[in-house]
Amino acid sequence: MKLRSAFVPELDVYVWEGKSDIAERVARALANFDVDVIRADNIVVSRDILSARLSVAVISVTVIDRPNFSVSDWQAGHGMPVIWVAAEARTTDPRVYPPEYSNILPADFTAAELRSLVFKVAGVVREQGARAKASEPLIATSACMRAFLSEVQAYADCDSTVLIRGETGVGKERIARLLHEGHHRYGKGPFVAVNCGAIPDGLFESHFFGHAKGAFTGATFAHKGYFEQANEGTLFLDEIGDLPLYQQVKLLRVLEQNTVTRLGATAEIPVDFRLVAATNRDLRELVRQELFRADLYYRLAVIDLQVPNLEERGAADKIAIFKAMLGQILSDQEDVPDWLEALVARTRFPGNVRELRNVAERVGVMVRQFRSWDRERIGRIFASLSDGVIPVNERSPQEVAERNRIIGALDAHGWRRQDTANYLGISRKVLWEKMRKYQIVGQEAEIAGEMD
Repeated sequence: MKLRSAFVPELDVYVWEGKSDIAERVARALANFDVDVIRADNIVVSRDILSARLSVAVISVTVIDRPNFSVSDWQAGHGMPVIWVAAEARTTDPRVYPPEYSNILPADFTAAELRSLVFKVAGVVREQGARAKASEPLIATSACMRAFLSEVQAYADCDSTVLIRGETGVGKERIARLLHEGHHRYGKGPFVAVNCGAIPDGLFESHFFGHAKGAFTGATFAHKGYFEQANEGTLFLDEIGDLPLYQQVKLLRVLEQNTVTRLGATAEIPVDFRLVAATNRDLRELVRQELFRADLYYRLAVIDLQVPNLEERGAADKIAIFKAMLGQILSDQEDVPDWLEALVARTRFPGNVRELRNVAERVGVMVRQFRSWDRERIGRIFASLSDGVIPVNERSPQEVAERNRIIGALDAHGWRRQDTANYLGISRKVLWEKMRKYQIVGQEAEIAGEMD
């Protein structure tokens, strides 16, 4: 029987041991807890394909000397805290430990030391996430949004599968969480969110069904898939329309049989979860084009919810969302100027609430730094929204690093978008959007050919 930490009920621990031998030691130290230990030596663990379970990385400093390793890129790309393992003699070396890395284990760590630090770090991350989630306002001043939320509330405490439809950025995952939290039984279990468009081709079974120890090269430990992780809770499948046909069949079988079999195993494992799916695509049209299974569509759309876009919600919601985000950034916020409210009201945000919140954050940071509502600077932010491209002089260091990483991956794969997307652990569509966002236009002829 697996034990659970009082602070962290479920946890994924990614181990990158490099030239050390820490993987087996970590697995033994956590064997009696509800923790999945996953080898990460030669894989890209993209934040887009991480489950909703908490994740912590345990990494040996021996990987830092590898030519393909960048401390800042790794943390930015993986989105999880790192516990470094190294000999004590190296713990003060600033070249090895940047200031933001404060979690250090000696190379001869004991099982108790490892467990203590892992659960401490994971507990802090969970607490921060819970606070951020609780503080995020859900704005609903418009009549259409209030009516929609009433509909969500009415369906929250039923067991039926839900399909959430809506444009990119309208907040489909937030609605899925409301459905989860409102259920009397599943709401007490985990909420596992998966972006179907970000699952690399060939890894669907491993991610969704899990695998047994020794199922394939590198499978040093058994691993629970998304279906098992969501047991007694909610499985949220975002971008369900991007799921290939052959994977749709496997999903449908699980929904009908309520059992899964891990790769490399024969035993069937019962699962009980509520499925909530979301898409910004017209699934009926995909069914007509034979790109989406009709039987799966009808299985998903027992309850069909359409999230209003930002234009449908109107100017009042736009301004309220904008001001709420500013309030999180500017603790001593002054009244928002009338000209800025008018600018927000008349601007169309193709990325909906997500884009509006990002714009509000950029404006808030600018006002905080310059201590003024600089109309010219703020106007440039809104002017850049016409095509969604981030101007070169407004890119953050993280965006510059991501752009360089994408260009490097494109160069390494001959500017073949599908191969590059697979390497980066994202979908081809997401890669193209990032190339457009960062104005990556090299190899124009080949890229244009792929779009035909």
